[in-house]
Amino acid sequence: MSALKGILLALLLAPLPVLAGPGAHGPNGEHLETAVTNTVDGLARLPDGSVNLPKLAQRRLGIRTLLAPEAEAAQTLLLPGRVVADANASGRVQSAHGGRIEAGPRGLPTPGQAVRQGEVLAWVRHHAEPYALAAQQSQAAELRANRELAEQRVKRLELLQGTVPAKEIAAARIEAQSLAAREQSFAASLNAREGLRAPVSGVIARSELQVGRIVDPTELLIEIVDPARLMVEASSPDATLAARIAGAELVGLPAVKLQFLGAALALRDGLLPLSFKAQTNGSSLALGQPVELVVALKDKRKGIVLPTEALVRNPANEPVVWIKTGPERFQSMPVQVQALDASRVLVTQGLSPDNRVVVQGAALIAQIR
Repeated sequence: MSALKGILLALLLAPLPVLAGPGAHGPNGEHLETAVTNTVDGLARLPDGSVNLPKLAQRRLGIRTLLAPEAEAAQTLLLPGRVVADANASGRVQSAHGGRIEAGPRGLPTPGQAVRQGEVLAWVRHHAEPYALAAQQSQAAELRANRELAEQRVKRLELLQGTVPAKEIAAARIEAQSLAAREQSFAASLNAREGLRAPVSGVIARSELQVGRIVDPTELLIEIVDPARLMVEASSPDATLAARIAGAELVGLPAVKLQFLGAALALRDGLLPLSFKAQTNGSSLALGQPVELVVALKDKRKGIVLPTEALVRNPANEPVVWIKTGPERFQSMPVQVQALDASRVLVTQGLSPDNRVVVQGAALIAQIR
């Protein structure tokens, strides 16, 4: 009898196996019921790669799980893009002839400064080569001498008024006035300066101005954009993609809303340019900023929709999600995913429906060793 009591006592004190909880299935629908002897009480990584996480630790780490059913969602693509200016709300300032930069009425413009259409931002003082300048000064002197001779001739003819025909006096006056106007116009051209005016209202995106700098004709000096009217240009090698686009978002910038405008009818370097109108809604974008677009297609695909936070990387840099297989046990599952938008992903392979997936705190579980 005493031997039987000893055997019963040994069975009661022996550690019980921890089984997978109901609803935990592998990628092929198999029930995860492999028994793992759990002799640890705290945080630990078990030999099979799963993690033991007591209830108290789950509450402290803020672990949250969700039953993930299978659903149907739009297929998506990740496309590279960049922020560009709207041609109807941007402009470039260039000099037509070149010259030396001089400050405008408010000084030289700086990036980020708001300007109004038609405002003078700077002056360009034209300059000529020494020989050309000498020729211009010689021509100015010749015009001045001819104008003085014409004025003296008018005075002499006016003294002979009555003996000289009136039409000859009128012709002399007209000639003197013409020479005076030519002299004035030519003198103004010697000291002419060109005003660099803002073609549109907006914000200075780029300025290459410095006082005293010599600029060449058609050199880009100032770029002005309207920050509320920007565009995103993406590219794809698929020429049929434009007809299948249902919407798009920017990765990491959920506040920016994109509206698909259309695709070009000609390839550029073998890629099809796609244009999107960006509604910033207070977010800031910069010209030339590289971005990544999640483009939703009209085609549908079945999978399990999860928040992006549920997806982590294992030591092999594979995407995994953590599922709860027992009250205090969590198992990682390698998966294949595609982005749905800036905050959701679609698991297409590696996860069966109705698993309890960790949607908050998965990164903390992955750090337990």
